[in-house]
Amino acid sequence: MKNTNNFAKRLRSKEILIGTLVSLPSPEVCELLAGVGYDWLFIDAEHGAFNPQQAQTMLQAAAPIPCLIRVPDDETIWIKKALDIGAAGVIVPQVHNANQAKKIITDCKYAPDGNRGIGIGRAHKYGIDFERYLKNANRETAVVLQAESSEAVDNITDIVALDGVDAILVGPYDLSASLGKPGEIEHPIVQSAIEKIIDACQNAKISMGIFGVSADAVIPYKEKGFNLLTVGIDTAFLINAASETLSKINN
Repeated sequence: MKNTNNFAKRLRSKEILIGTLVSLPSPEVCELLAGVGYDWLFIDAEHGAFNPQQAQTMLQAAAPIPCLIRVPDDETIWIKKALDIGAAGVIVPQVHNANQAKKIITDCKYAPDGNRGIGIGRAHKYGIDFERYLKNANRETAVVLQAESSEAVDNITDIVALDGVDAILVGPYDLSASLGKPGEIEHPIVQSAIEKIIDACQNAKISMGIFGVSADAVIPYKEKGFNLLTVGIDTAFLINAASETLSKINN
């Protein structure tokens, strides 16, 4: 049985954590994928067409497998809602500099470490577990920042130096576009930028994450020390399996 306890602690210890990306607003998809054996699920509220209520039902369906929600942007309201509905942490896209990263960390932490608002929600069983949750939430909430722009690469040393950053997730596709090589993940310019992120994370001793559409795309990064691994996406699983089945029956 998978260890589902304290995802943030496991992330900080650099345990290899294998997940997959969920983009469809479907609790059933989350329930199915949670049963496969992943360590965690990546709930994509940046590109997926769903709202906080739908995201909450997806978390409920995936339980007890921990989920990280990629919020649409760095706005306080989405970070607050993602954590209040019970996400194990947030993935924040398009983080470009240390000042932005500091604001995100502050939004994720209760006082005195931050300014996260206190309200009743699923995260603490609607008040049943209120005191324990407030006591432990700051250390049990994972803060994952995406480095996916040339500006982020330029500022990565300052970003990873901040207390409260649990992992840097490389966004290879947006990064390639930012560097003028859209979709060319293996281009030397893109790979050089990724190597700079790797060096900064290793020097700061923090976890590194990556998304790849297949295991073959992710394995090279696992070998480089990446431990927060997102392998595949729900829509591709459906398309590939359906296409393979149709091809076999037509032959």
